[in-house]
Amino acid sequence: MYNVLIIDDEEPLREAIRIIGDWDGLGIEHIYEATNGRLGLELLGQHHIDVVMVDMKMPELNGIEFLRAIEKAYPHLLTIVISGYNDFEFTRQAIQSRVVDYLLKPINRQDLNQALRKAVDILESREQSKNKFISQNITLNMSLPKLKEKLYLSILDGSFKRQANTALLPLIGADQPGNRFGVIVLRLLNRDEIRRTRFHGDADLMDFAVTNVLAQTSDERLSCFSFSHPRREREVVSICTLAPGQEEHMALLLAQVTQKAVANLHGLFSMVVVAGLGKLCTDVLELASAYMDAKTLIHSTDVLKLEGESILHTVPRQMGTLEEMSWTERLLSIQKDAQTGQANRAKVLLGDLLKQLASGPIFRLQDADRMMKEFHFLLREAAIELGASTSASALNQDGALEEPEQVGESDLSADFTSFVHYGQRLNRMLELYIAGVQHAQAGNQPFDITDIKRHIDRYYFEDIKISFFAETYFLSREYLMKLFKQQFGYGIHEYVQKVRMDKAKELLGDSSLKIQEISDMLGYKDKNYFSKAFRNYYQVSPSEYRVSLQ
Repeated sequence: MYNVLIIDDEEPLREAIRIIGDWDGLGIEHIYEATNGRLGLELLGQHHIDVVMVDMKMPELNGIEFLRAIEKAYPHLLTIVISGYNDFEFTRQAIQSRVVDYLLKPINRQDLNQALRKAVDILESREQSKNKFISQNITLNMSLPKLKEKLYLSILDGSFKRQANTALLPLIGADQPGNRFGVIVLRLLNRDEIRRTRFHGDADLMDFAVTNVLAQTSDERLSCFSFSHPRREREVVSICTLAPGQEEHMALLLAQVTQKAVANLHGLFSMVVVAGLGKLCTDVLELASAYMDAKTLIHSTDVLKLEGESILHTVPRQMGTLEEMSWTERLLSIQKDAQTGQANRAKVLLGDLLKQLASGPIFRLQDADRMMKEFHFLLREAAIELGASTSASALNQDGALEEPEQVGESDLSADFTSFVHYGQRLNRMLELYIAGVQHAQAGNQPFDITDIKRHIDRYYFEDIKISFFAETYFLSREYLMKLFKQQFGYGIHEYVQKVRMDKAKELLGDSSLKIQEISDMLGYKDKNYFSKAFRNYYQVSPSEYRVSLQ
């Protein structure tokens, strides 16, 4: 499945593209929209985009500037140029930028889908080559049996019995008395973002890539085996074995390997990591204690000092006694205000709590995780109590508020790489909960889709935006579009165009009106665009239609 970004400052054109595109047939899953090149670049940084459809004349950052900007930053991005101006400068830049196709406004169904098919054919060809490469690498790296991972996990959780598993000890070098063992634990802070933007949402592929980086950065004097913890999705564990003769250097070697791996993960995937090293072991069963040491170091990370950069804890340290902060009462107050409609007060209370945490001496990662889970739980329980979970908005099994037609995966993520980022996550959770309650309450009010039709029939000459209806009726954009088309057989913008074209025919019958005047009366900003839209709709120009009436 592929993702497409449409960049155009005219909402009716973006909506027309959405309507006439054969998205399902072409295997296109998500369609993103931006009103100018600058916002388009921001979306490219937030989402994985395969094809961009870009208008050449836009405010802030036009098509030419956008194409030049992505040439180096996104060299493999496929682009389709859209323009209402058959200008050589635009064409020349499109050729230089190696665009897939060049479409003139108004766009028709056949030309659009032919251009998209060209892009999809290129993507499929690339995908076949990439899958072949990945399959070859996975085959090569699957030589280490799954049994080895299960063996290490049993050691780490304390369930391993030496006498019952003596035959398996040689598999991990535990049968050699002189071997030394160490453990590296990685906490992936922005795991969800990287999985979504770099690995097309494929968690298994991302885990393979991370463990592969760890394998490639291992020191030749160390034998390291890495795996993603099956019960802790943000955790990667690497068990390292050192043969006799280098004992005095093992701590340094482990630190160097970890530092290099962390740097490579950030350089290759922009992954932000907190890493912890446990104490060195002479017996493989001591790895359970070393693993807990490493986890303790990670948990003690001060979120207030996180600034979007990876952190490496190399040796155990003494932790002073910290005053336990109780935030449960504060969270209950936030929940109560949000539940009773005091949305602004709830947001203020959450802001005050975050300010208090920020002014404290330390806010440990372990406490940050616990607070987020408690907040999830409280909001989820409140949503169920209010019946919001049976409406279009609901809290998912992890406690985040979910609205399938509006909420993106990034909204539900528990990623945070700084305290500011952490605060944004909590605020977003609260906003989603409040929106869910409002949606549930709005669901109790009568709604008639013909209200939108009546509005269009009356105000067809205005700049009609679906977002206006969505905000008015507390319903998602996609839901309104779907409901309107089911009821009337047209998309909302498609119906606006129909009403305008019907009215255009009527006005063209009045010979005293100039075409420019008719264009203005119908709400078109440009006479040429009106003429092209009329021709595309009726296959004749306004002037030709007027002559035919005589």
